[in-house]
Amino acid sequence: MELNKELIEEIVRKVASELQLGCFNFKETDTSGITVVHKDRLGEFDKFDTGKPNDEVYIKDLFDTKESPRLAAGYMKMCHSRFQWTLNYDEMDYVIEGTLEIIVNGKKLAGSKGDCIFIPMGSTIEFSAPEYAEFFYVTYPANWSEL
Repeated sequence: MELNKELIEEIVRKVASELQLGCFNFKETDTSGITVVHKDRLGEFDKFDTGKPNDEVYIKDLFDTKESPRLAAGYMKMCHSRFQWTLNYDEMDYVIEGTLEIIVNGKKLAGSKGDCIFIPMGSTIEFSAPEYAEFFYVTYPANWSEL
């Protein structure tokens, strides 16, 4: 019988998370509220619905409004995908790997590893990763989806 290592790891992570075992929890929070996110413990990202089923876009939200009422943050991974988005919030994207393209008014602005992209509130853009892009994002306000 062959063991499925990924499935076993996923089960162990879920159980450990429910039991609040720090070695598998990707966030470490002090009583002061200061939190460290351990990127190597993030586990699986959630599929992000762009409205196009073939898009490969995945997201991992890190903080919700209970933890941070002003800022939201997370990671996004995109592969061979492009989708339109209108922002009712300010967003800052830090490119970790690959190339993230922002298409606005027919013009393409590209950020590569180490670059930062600011997208102001009210922008209608296209997020694009012709190959692969992984980036960290911060949004203000945190409750952007409720606006």
